[in-house]
Amino acid sequence: MSLIPVEDALSRVLASVERPVSIEHVPLSECAGRALAQDMSALRDQPPFPASAMDGYALRSVDVDHVPTSLQMIGTSAAGQRFSGAVGSQQAVRIFTGAPLPDGADTIVIQEDTEVSGDRVIVKERPRHGQHIRKAGLDFAAGDVLLQAGLCLDARHIALAAAMGHGTLPVRRKPRVAILATGDELVRAGELAGPDQITASSLPATAVMAEKAGAEAIDLGIARDTLESLEERIQAARDAGADILVTLGGASVGEHDLVQKALQFQGMELGFWRVALRPGKPLMHGKLGDMLLLGLPGNPVSTLVCAVLFLVPAIRALLGDAQPDADPTETAILGADLPANGPRQDYMRASLAWEEFETSLTQRTERMPLPVATPHLIQDSSMLSILERSDALLVRPPHAPAAQAGEPCRIIRLERFC
Repeated sequence: MSLIPVEDALSRVLASVERPVSIEHVPLSECAGRALAQDMSALRDQPPFPASAMDGYALRSVDVDHVPTSLQMIGTSAAGQRFSGAVGSQQAVRIFTGAPLPDGADTIVIQEDTEVSGDRVIVKERPRHGQHIRKAGLDFAAGDVLLQAGLCLDARHIALAAAMGHGTLPVRRKPRVAILATGDELVRAGELAGPDQITASSLPATAVMAEKAGAEAIDLGIARDTLESLEERIQAARDAGADILVTLGGASVGEHDLVQKALQFQGMELGFWRVALRPGKPLMHGKLGDMLLLGLPGNPVSTLVCAVLFLVPAIRALLGDAQPDADPTETAILGADLPANGPRQDYMRASLAWEEFETSLTQRTERMPLPVATPHLIQDSSMLSILERSDALLVRPPHAPAAQAGEPCRIIRLERFC
């Protein structure tokens, strides 16, 4: 099977997501990071009544055409305890921020512009009619659609939903992503490694990326290099109701790379295998019943790059994102000369710094800060220390010509995914 372009590979992965996951109703306190499943409209006006924006006195503006003026105080309106009467001629009500405006009043005078003597308040500054009053529905009205399906809910959205009158929200069930590392050479993090073994660092990292994208990660541990071990863990993914099974390593062409064979024994429909990218060429995609399969390379940097490019968009598609294949790149300035690229799309680890450049994005030339992406000299896909020092992936298309420092380039910021 020949190498396929990254864009084609992503299109095939997303085409295999037949429908978003189901909807569940969740209390607001549990909605952070969840994907909203339906448009939400307000159940009430906000504020639900005319309210004072300041501490002061509610009165009729006609009574203070001339100042100073002395008015009789007839009561108090506080937040949660409105004044039950009405303001008449030459009368005022003490009012506090957020309190309902009493009937008959049309203006608030702030307390700094008054003096109090017994049951009289002296207004010293003439107010503007209607000042310091928040009208009912000033923020939004009942029926206004304020939250759109597909949002990844954060504190701002949750605060708005609460004000709209909602105690729960319909969100997409978290897609279940089962993650299986493979190889006799691997041990779990924290376990004692033998002389020929290494830590399965891609396993916890992939789980973190899946959960940051909105999924529930299921740790299937490490399968040994036998068909029996692999088939046992694959069945465990099916028993757990996984929406996606991610295998790490073992999908290449070596005689110990048995993942593809084990999946085929279970009935996998192979979508593709091997993509024209670096790092991450030996990437596998398929379906096992309703379960999406992604076989990511075992080298940790290759794992991360492929997770950014394919796993995260697949999770977003399962969450109902209308554009799971949205371009994750942005413009930066190249910080070092680069030779011409080969036939595979390259994702180079790079550090970012900010500098000001002249730009004419508007009608006039301006100076604005742009990220400068400097790729690391060593790009070996096994080196996590370089990954840790990287802020972005510098994207180079297949057969890109040699580029010089100062030229525009495209980057993917790692903080969005990791």
